[in-house]
Amino acid sequence: MFIAGEWTTAESGETFDAESPATGETIGAVQQGGREDARRAIGAANRAAGDWARASAFERAAAMHRVADQVERRHEGLVHTLTLDQGKPLAESRDEVEELVQYWRGAAEDAKRLEGRLPNSTSSGKRVLLLRRPRGVIGVITPWNWPYTMPAELIAPALACGNAVVWTPASTTAVAGIALAECVAEADLPPGVFNLVTGPGSVVGDEIARNPGTHGIGFIGSTETGRRVAAAAAGKAAVLELGGNGPVVVLDDADLDLAAEATVAACFLCAGQSCTAGERLLVHRDVREEFVAKLARLVVERVLLGDPFAETTTMGPLNNEGVAAKMDEHVADALERGAQAVHGGERAAGFPTDLYWQPTILDGVPADALVATEETFGPVAPVVAIDSLEHAIELANASPYGLLSAIFTRDLAKGLRYADAVRTGWVNVNESSNYWETHLPFGGRAGTASGIGRVGGSAPMEAFTELQTVVMA
Repeated sequence: MFIAGEWTTAESGETFDAESPATGETIGAVQQGGREDARRAIGAANRAAGDWARASAFERAAAMHRVADQVERRHEGLVHTLTLDQGKPLAESRDEVEELVQYWRGAAEDAKRLEGRLPNSTSSGKRVLLLRRPRGVIGVITPWNWPYTMPAELIAPALACGNAVVWTPASTTAVAGIALAECVAEADLPPGVFNLVTGPGSVVGDEIARNPGTHGIGFIGSTETGRRVAAAAAGKAAVLELGGNGPVVVLDDADLDLAAEATVAACFLCAGQSCTAGERLLVHRDVREEFVAKLARLVVERVLLGDPFAETTTMGPLNNEGVAAKMDEHVADALERGAQAVHGGERAAGFPTDLYWQPTILDGVPADALVATEETFGPVAPVVAIDSLEHAIELANASPYGLLSAIFTRDLAKGLRYADAVRTGWVNVNESSNYWETHLPFGGRAGTASGIGRVGGSAPMEAFTELQTVVMA
C-alpha cells in the first residue's frame, strides 16, 4: 500500500496471495488493507489536498507528464505484469500500456484549459467570477478487466484538476494496480496527494465511498456493485461507469465482411471481458446465415486461445472463476433454450488453469436467454434474429443497460435513426462496439443500469470540480 508518500503495510499485518489466471502460480503477496488503512489514506489525502489545490494548473500538468514518463520507462515490465496478472495476450497488454500514457498526458493538457466564467451581474457596479474549484479528496474504485487504463481515466483527471486521490483496485489484479501505483509514486507528487489501499472492495471500497473525508467518488465496475457504492456515497459527486449489454445490430443492407470483422473485436477482445463488448448480435434474419458463416470463419482464423505470453496467441484465459462460471451458466441456458453452438461452447482443457474458455458462437439465441439479456462478460457471440430496424431498436431498448451499442448498415440515415432512438450513451455506426477514443466522453444513459456521469477526456473534471461564485462590488 502507498499512503502519505510511503509504501506501508496493512494495520492488521495480513496479506493475500495473488494468483495468475494464466499460469495458476502465486505471483505475489499483497497487503490486505481494511477500514483503518482506508481511513489512514483518507486522512493523508485531506492533509495534502489544500496545497495541491493551490498549485498552478501548469505545475499539476507537469506532474501528470512525469507519471506518463514513468509509464514509458517501465513499458516492458508493465506489459509483462499485466499479462501475468490479468491474463490478456501480450499484444493487448502493449496496447493498454500505450493507451495508459495517453490518459496521463491528456489529463495534463486538459487541466491547463479548465476554465471558469465571467457572467454578468444585475448591478452595473459589480463584477462576478465563477471559479472552478477542486472538490478535495476523490475516492476511486476500479475493476480488473483494464487494470491500468480504467483507473487512469479517473485518477489522472482527478489529480490534474487539483484533487487528492485514494484508490483501491480490484483484488484479482492488485499486482497490476501496484505496478501502476509505482509509476505515480516515482513521479514525485507531494506526500498524500495520491494513495493506494489494496484489499477487499466490500471493506476498503465501502469505507472509501461512505467516509465523510472523501468528497467525490469515481467507480467503474458492475451495476450491482456500483449501486452499493452509490448508496454508500449518497450526497457526494459521483462518476459511475457500470455494466453494459451492448447490442451490435447488423441490418440486411450491411457490409457483412466489415460487420463480421468488427464483431471479432466486439466479442473476443480481452476474452469478452469488456463493458463495451458485443454482448448480443441482433442480425437481420435475411442475412443471418451468411453473417454467421463469415464470423465463424474469422474466429477459426484469428481467435487463437492459448498461453497469453506466446506472440501467436490472440485470446487468453478469463480473469477469475466468477466470470468463468457465468459463462458456463449463460451458454448452458442458451443451449437448453434451443440455440446452436456454431463454434466452441465450453471450457478448454489442457491449460494450466481452468479459466481458459473457448471462443464461442451461438446461433438461434432466443431474445430472452440469459446470454442475450444479462452481461455475460466472456468470449461469446450470441446471434439473435431480427426482422427490421424497428425490431432492433425495440430489443435494444428492452434491456435495462444503456452504455454502448453499434449498428452496421450502408444507409447512414438508418444509422442516425438508430442513434436517435436507442438509449445508449455511445453509438458506433459501422464500427465495433469495442471502439472508443480516450478524449471523448463515455458513459451510460440516464435512467438505465449503466451509471451516471462520463469518463474520457476532460469530462470527469466537471464532476470532480465545482463552481464557486465570487461577487465583487
